Amino acid sequence: MQFLIVGAALFAASTFVTDRKAPRDDEIVVSAGRVEHLVARFTRTWRRPPSLEELQGLVDDYVREEVAYREGLAVGLDTDDTIIRRRIRQKLDFIASDVASLKEPTAEELAQYLASHPDDFRIPPRYRFLQIYFDPRKRGGAAEADARGLLAALRRDPDQDIRELGDATLLDYAFADMSLADVASLFGEEFAAALMEFDWPPAGNDARSAGRWHGPIASSYGLHLVRLDARSDGRLPGLDEVEDAVRREWENERRNTLKEQFYADLLQRYDVTIEWPELVAGGGSQ
Repeated sequence: MQFLIVGAALFAASTFVTDRKAPRDDEIVVSAGRVEHLVARFTRTWRRPPSLEELQGLVDDYVREEVAYREGLAVGLDTDDTIIRRRIRQKLDFIASDVASLKEPTAEELAQYLASHPDDFRIPPRYRFLQIYFDPRKRGGAAEADARGLLAALRRDPDQDIRELGDATLLDYAFADMSLADVASLFGEEFAAALMEFDWPPAGNDARSAGRWHGPIASSYGLHLVRLDARSDGRLPGLDEVEDAVRREWENERRNTLKEQFYADLLQRYDVTIEWPELVAGGGSQ
C-alpha cells in the first residue's frame, strides 16, 4: 500500500511538472465544485457566506485569474521565474509531506524512536532553592563583604525571615521546579553552574551541602546567597508521558526521509551536468 501511495504521488508530481504548460484553449468552465470552494473560502475568512453580488465578484476574479494564468503560460512568462520555480518546488514538498502523513506510527515504532533519541526527551534535573540578593550598584565594593557577613549569621541562625534580608529586587526569594536551563536564563550561566555543583543529597556538614546557605554567588544581577532545598534527578520518561512529543518528532523525521527519497527518485530521471566556472574549478572544487 505504501509503495502504491508513493507511486501515485510521483505520478502526480510528474504530471504537475511536465504538463504545467498546457495548451491554451478557448473554453473556461467554472464548475459547481469550484464555486462551492470559493464560497467556503470566503465564509472562512469573513465568518459569513457571500452575497450574490460578492459571489459574482469572486467568480469574475477567478475567471480573470484563469485567463491571466493561461495567457502567461502561453507566452512563457513562467520561464526562469524564481518565484514560480520556488512555488512549484513547494508544491512538490507538500506532495511528499502528504504521503508521509498517511501512515500512523505504531506503539512499537514510537517506543523505538524514544529509545534511540533519549536526549531529545530526557527530563532534566529540577531545583528548588532560596536566594538573598545583594545589589552591587547600591553597596559598591562592600557587597561581597556584606554577603559573607550575612552568610555567617544565617549559618548561626538559619530560621531568620529572609524576606527582610538583602536588597530589594523584583526577583522572588523562593524558586521551585527550575531546570538548569531555566536558572541560566534567569540568573546567568555562572549562577547555574554554581547551583549544579551543590551536593545532593546533603553530605554531612560540608559547607556546600544542600539545605545550608552558601555564597556569595554572582549572577547577571549581582551577588546572591543561595540555599538549595531539593533537587530531582533527570530521567528518561516513559512513552505514556511524552507520546505526543515523540509522535511529532517521529512524523517529522519520516516526512524528511520520504521527501529526500522522493527527490532522489525524481533525480534518477535526469542526467545532471555541472559546468563549474574556472574560478571554482581552479580552487579544486568537485
